[in-house]
Amino acid sequence: MTQARVPILMYHAVAADPNEATRALSVTPEAFAVQMDVIADRGLTPLTTADLAARWRAGRPLPGRPVLITFDDGYEGVHRHALPALAKHGFPATLFVSTGWIRGTYDTGGGLDTMLDWPQVRRLADAGVEIGGHSHTHPQLDQLDDPALRAELVRCRDIVAGELGTPPASFAYPYGYSTRRVRTEVRANGFAQALAVGNSLARRAQGPYALRRVTVRRGTGAEEFERLLDGHAVGRVFARDRVLTKGYAVVRGTRRLRRLV
Repeated sequence: MTQARVPILMYHAVAADPNEATRALSVTPEAFAVQMDVIADRGLTPLTTADLAARWRAGRPLPGRPVLITFDDGYEGVHRHALPALAKHGFPATLFVSTGWIRGTYDTGGGLDTMLDWPQVRRLADAGVEIGGHSHTHPQLDQLDDPALRAELVRCRDIVAGELGTPPASFAYPYGYSTRRVRTEVRANGFAQALAVGNSLARRAQGPYALRRVTVRRGTGAEEFERLLDGHAVGRVFARDRVLTKGYAVVRGTRRLRRLV
């Protein structure tokens, strides 16, 4: 039997006029609505991150054409623009929040554009959006020492639990970077699964703490979006990204070792 390969779509901002910091990784509200229509028209079945991981962990079957819709960081447009398009089709999704970027009591001021506030996060959760963790201040986790890494995870977990009444089950690595040390700490602090980037389709063999996603950008056209859903040409579309990511990971690892010496 061919192992299921699942497209996990990674979005960031959904905005008509994003700032320069988020423009490349944003999509317009109109494009997002059309993409959700495409998912519905093609008969795909959206799942939350927790649902996918639980099915794979228990060996339970997936629906015929699964797909995941995920958002990183916590931009206000997820509530303003994405939620109506999701609600139109009854689609679940997963939002990974950097708790220090969400407007309110814990705001560190680091958000790159207009961010959600906690009442909006709660409304998203009430509407069927799984709320996952994305650290507290959105650092490069693999560059932190152990106490700082643990503090980022614990702070994020505890704030989400306090605001929503239940701890987050899923996590997404800021910038997509992780190491074995980071993944071990994520697991030790109560997260049952975690998403990277990788720009390829997710498979059970990747393990619950390194599931890969594909990036949806402002420049992702209709034909490319359909190819991402089908898994066609994913390698070609993101080949340059993966080479750069691997090269940068080596540089980053060297930098951390130098700091520890």
